Amino acid sequence: ITVAPQWFRDLILRIHWDGEMTPSVETPLGDFFCNGWKTRTNILALPINVNPSGGLNCFFPMPFRRHARVTVENRAPADVAGFFYAMTFAVTDVAPEDAYFHAQFRRTNPLPYKQDYTIVDGVRGAGQYVGTYMAWQQNSSGWWGEGEFKAYIDGDTDFPTICGTGTEDYFGGAWGFGANFSAPFFGYPMGGVDGRPGNRHGLYRFHIMDPIRFEQDIRVTMQAIGWRREGRYLPLQDDIASVAYWY
Repeated sequence: ITVAPQWFRDLILRIHWDGEMTPSVETPLGDFFCNGWKTRTNILALPINVNPSGGLNCFFPMPFRRHARVTVENRAPADVAGFFYAMTFAVTDVAPEDAYFHAQFRRTNPLPYKQDYTIVDGVRGAGQYVGTYMAWQQNSSGWWGEGEFKAYIDGDTDFPTICGTGTEDYFGGAWGFGANFSAPFFGYPMGGVDGRPGNRHGLYRFHIMDPIRFEQDIRVTMQAIGWRREGRYLPLQDDIASVAYWY
C-alpha cells in the first residue's frame, strides 16, 4: 500500500477471515505498518517494510480456508487521493492447524496514574503472540522507558509468566537508546533522545524467532515508568497507542 502520511491515522484497515462477524484485524493503517503519528519512518523489519518514499509492505502469513475480506475505511472529513495497493495470494491447501492472523489497535490518552498500559487482553484459545508496535508520546520530561513488558499466559493472575527488565530492553535497545535504529526483529525508528515533553516515539518488536505461545489465554501489558530525581521511579501519564499481532 502507499498513501500520504497525513492519512495514516484516518484510514482504518480491517480484515475478516472466513465469514467472521468481528474483524481479526482492526487498526489504523499507519500503526499497522509501524508508522503512528502520521509521520513516515522507514522500517527494515522482517514482516513489515516501509521504504522510500512511502511503500508500506507486509509479509505476515495470513492463511484462510474459504473467504477473506479486506477493507479500508476513510474517517477523515476529506476525500483521500492517491491510495494504491497490491495484494498477492496463493491458491493452495491450508493445514487444519494453521492459525488465523490478528492485529488489534489500542490507545490510552492519558494513561491513568500508576496503571499499566494494556497492549492486548481477552484473547482466548491456543495461539502465539508474534509482535508489538507502540506509538508513545511522553508528557513528562526526562527518561520514560523503564517500565516492564509483561505477558500473562494461561491463567496467570498477579504474576506474569514473562516479565521484562525495561521498555528499552524489550525493544532491543539499552541505556536510553541514544539513537534511532531499525532491524529485522527490533526497532526504535522514531523518537527524540533529549527527554523533552511532547517527544513522540515509535518502537517495534516481532517475535518471529521467539513466539510467545499460549494454550488458553493471553494478556499483554507494558508499565509506563520514568525517573524522578535521586533515582526514584516516576509513574507516567503518557499518550500511548499500540498494535498487538498474534495468531
